[in-house]
This record gives sequence, structure tokens and C-alpha cells, in this order.
Amino acid sequence: MKLFIFAVGNRMPEWINTAFSEYAKRFCQDITVHLHEIKPEKRTGHKHKEHILQMECQRIKSALPAGCRIIVLDEHGKQWTTVQLADTIEQWMLEGGDSAFIIGGADGLHDEIKSTSRHLLSLSRLTFPHGLVRVMLIEQLYRAVSLIKNHPYHRI
Repeated sequence: MKLFIFAVGNRMPEWINTAFSEYAKRFCQDITVHLHEIKPEKRTGHKHKEHILQMECQRIKSALPAGCRIIVLDEHGKQWTTVQLADTIEQWMLEGGDSAFIIGGADGLHDEIKSTSRHLLSLSRLTFPHGLVRVMLIEQLYRAVSLIKNHPYHRI
């Protein structure tokens, strides 16, 4: 199973890239995580938010693998426990197919992306820098897979 993380934004600080890579290499061979950075639309004075979101939406849609389940990270999404995330991933493993988690840019995500998602997921009601969200997401994915595999990383 492949887990994709599509994140609007590029040129992250090195500590973000290092932390992300550290968790990505920990996954077992039957589950891999792939990060795809989506170039953010330039924010200039004459561009409206709707135009910016639409352009980023098109970039995301063109990068998504065909047939994958889409999970959007959104501040208004449902908050899952780690156990709920693990149960959901385990179900996806049984169903087959790949999953794509989408992290929006500074202005969020276009409603078109949200409407095609299988789940709207919130990591917290707090606001975090988008680079940190990448790290938090991959850590939680690793923790959930560790729970599924009975690895000692997640202790209850």
C-alpha cells in the first residue's frame, strides 16, 4: 500500500525535511510514504483567493494518482484518535488501493478538492505551520502502522 502526502508549499526548512525523512524511512516494506510538494500559487495583489485556490486545486488534481482514496486535512474535519486512524488504515489495507492525504496552502484548499475527499481530517483545532503538519501527519501515520503491526513504538 502506498500513502501519498500532497502538500501545497515548497522550500521547507531543513529540520522539516529531516524529520519527515526520518519517519518515512521507518515504514515497513509493504507500506511506503511518498511526499509530493505542490507549488503554491504566487500571491500578488491582483489575485483573488478563489483564483489562487483554483490554481492550486488544478495542480493537486493533476498530481493525484488515479483511483486513490483522498483524505483532506482541514481545520473543520473530524479528529480521530490514533487507534481510529490505525483501524481505518487497516481497513484500507484490506480494501486495497492507495491513499492520498492532502495538506492545503496558506489559503486552505478549494472546495472541489474537499468535495472529492473520502474524509476530512483535523489533526487539531490549533493552527500549525504547514511544514510542521507534514511531520505531525507522517508521525501519526507511522504510529498507526506501528499499532497495526504490534510494533512497540506505540505503547498503550
